[in-house]
Amino acid sequence: MTELEKALAGEAFDRRDAEIRAFQAGVKDLCFEFNHTKPSDTRRTEIIKELVSGYNPYVFIEGGFECVFGKNIHFKGMSMINYGCTFLDSNIIEIGHCALIGPGCKLICTNHAIDGEERLKGLFNDKPITIGENVWLGANVTVLPGVTIGKNAIIGAGSVVTKDIPENVIAVGNPCRVLREVTEEDKLIKR
Repeated sequence: MTELEKALAGEAFDRRDAEIRAFQAGVKDLCFEFNHTKPSDTRRTEIIKELVSGYNPYVFIEGGFECVFGKNIHFKGMSMINYGCTFLDSNIIEIGHCALIGPGCKLICTNHAIDGEERLKGLFNDKPITIGENVWLGANVTVLPGVTIGKNAIIGAGSVVTKDIPENVIAVGNPCRVLREVTEEDKLIKR
């Protein structure tokens, strides 16, 4: 298995590998091209199809989007990625059906080694991120490596999610903590 195959399978890989570096350069170019096309330009759809896994016509990604591999981002249905989001997808990022990712959100799989000498050697401990279906991440939420956010969870703006969040809750803060469960009353639209 090549280093690139390992990276795209969510396994540990050598970041110094020439094929990895060339692939990432291509991803940077695609992100640049996407972010510098007019919103009405149909090429944007073609770029996203080339960039991510699980693209479908109901995946909406706004400008300012950045990622590391792209192909490690797996969409499971409709999803909205708002302006200025960064996905450090050095491992798998799974995004559930009907997930809403607010502006400025960061999903970070990359985790440097704790030991300083290991860090200098370039060792990492990347972990996957799972965003469940119907999850809503408010503006500027940061999700750290290894986190799973359960379906129907709402994460308040500016939160830093360091641990798993269960289903059907509202969670906020730094570090993010469950505030309360989503109630039946919350589900009613009040006009």
